[in-house]
Amino acid sequence: MANVKVFNMQGAAVGEIALSDEVFGAEVHISAMHTVVRAYMNAQRQGTQSAKTRTEVRGGGRKIYRQKGTGNARHHGRRAPQFTHGGVVFAPKPRDYRISVPRKVRRLAMRSALSCKVNDQEIVVLDKIELSEADAKTKNIVKMLKALGAEKKALIVTKDVEPMVVRASNNIQNVKTTFVGSLNVVDILNCDKFIISQDAVKLVEEVYAE
Repeated sequence: MANVKVFNMQGAAVGEIALSDEVFGAEVHISAMHTVVRAYMNAQRQGTQSAKTRTEVRGGGRKIYRQKGTGNARHHGRRAPQFTHGGVVFAPKPRDYRISVPRKVRRLAMRSALSCKVNDQEIVVLDKIELSEADAKTKNIVKMLKALGAEKKALIVTKDVEPMVVRASNNIQNVKTTFVGSLNVVDILNCDKFIISQDAVKLVEEVYAE
């Protein structure tokens, strides 16, 4: 088991926590992470693009000139793809880009992503991440990030939805908040610091242990 320090929101070390090797010390499978990231990005596509083929554009019903004797190439309608206002060759049509990923591969990718953060020493465990309504201000989250050395891209993960933490983080560039139930591989890989509360670590280990 890997032991990492536990910090408070002021950046001071207050203890240690042992991370499960099943979840945070697993073998990294690049292909599984690639598959899940690709599926995630595909799901973001609307798939509403559309263009008309030569059978769908308006006009072009009459042969533009006789077949032989003009010295020109043989053509029928004016709406062939080589003409202005003609149809599009292999025109894109609305489609669903989503791909199905097996549950085992999704879980493997999540364990791989979490293990990457531990291997790269980009995980920061806090004893708690919570703010009262009076303290739910952007400056308090900025102070916390500065104290933790997380001034680039940061992902803040709580056990459950913390509305005050979300409200205080919304205006900070390159900072994203989430909770264990909506944690995904793309967000984990896309951050420079993975900041997670101690109780969220325990829940992640329960959910993703084999």
